[in-house]
Amino acid sequence: MSWPAPAKVNLFLHITGRRADGYHLLQTVFQFIDCCDELDFSVREDGVIRRLTDVDGVAEADDLAVRAARSLQRLAGTSLGVDIRINKQLPMGAGLGGGSSDAATALVALNQIWGLGFSVRRLAELGLTLGADVPVFVHGQAAWAEGVGENLQPIELDEPWFVVLIPACHVSTVEIFAIPELTRDAQSLKMPAFLEGQGLNVCEEVVRARFPEVDEAMNWLSQHGQPRMSGTGACVFAAFVSEADADLVLQQLPRQWCGFVAKGLNRSPLLDRLALETNSDERKV
Repeated sequence: MSWPAPAKVNLFLHITGRRADGYHLLQTVFQFIDCCDELDFSVREDGVIRRLTDVDGVAEADDLAVRAARSLQRLAGTSLGVDIRINKQLPMGAGLGGGSSDAATALVALNQIWGLGFSVRRLAELGLTLGADVPVFVHGQAAWAEGVGENLQPIELDEPWFVVLIPACHVSTVEIFAIPELTRDAQSLKMPAFLEGQGLNVCEEVVRARFPEVDEAMNWLSQHGQPRMSGTGACVFAAFVSEADADLVLQQLPRQWCGFVAKGLNRSPLLDRLALETNSDERKV
């Protein structure tokens, strides 16, 4: 069985400050959706770590799943290696966290497959060295996040159906965070205020100004619901009560645009896959 690497959406995103090392201090809420990349792992005895599938625009050495596997291998001092196959479904540069999720899935799966026994906390700490979004995917629970994304508090949310639109552009997080006019002193938000509907994505204004595709998608989606941008973009989404409602909106999407319907999830399908593997190992014993 493959190991899922689900997408996420940011239900709001505030930048509240900046550390001395240049990293931005954030507040956000992560929720998963049931659209996933899929990863397969084949153990090697020779210590070699390889990616067997091509990923457009991403060299093997830069692939976060490969980097995660190599970091975990070094930490554990294991002589085992792995062949990794990635069935890439999530768009890149879209704000859905595909690369970070791939990295988290590699850490969680190989910790199990290689029999390393590292705690979730240790895997999340290692994941943070690869990217700020990796820890939430390792923990696998919808979360209120602060700091650079590493301070996580589980949160129970409604699990709506989302219409997700994929504008035909690639948005670089590094470039967006470097824009001078980006708001970096947003008011800190309390969780009750968020649950009452407060909070916005402070990256949205600068992204819409620079990427007309994102602006057009949000304008169209606003006719049907309350549009939001995930992360630093480019994907935008709106929540609906039922799958039928979301499907009806997607059916009206102009032909030249891409989008999909997905279910919001508070629990990552990665945890369910890990539970299957753990139960299988216990039965063997």
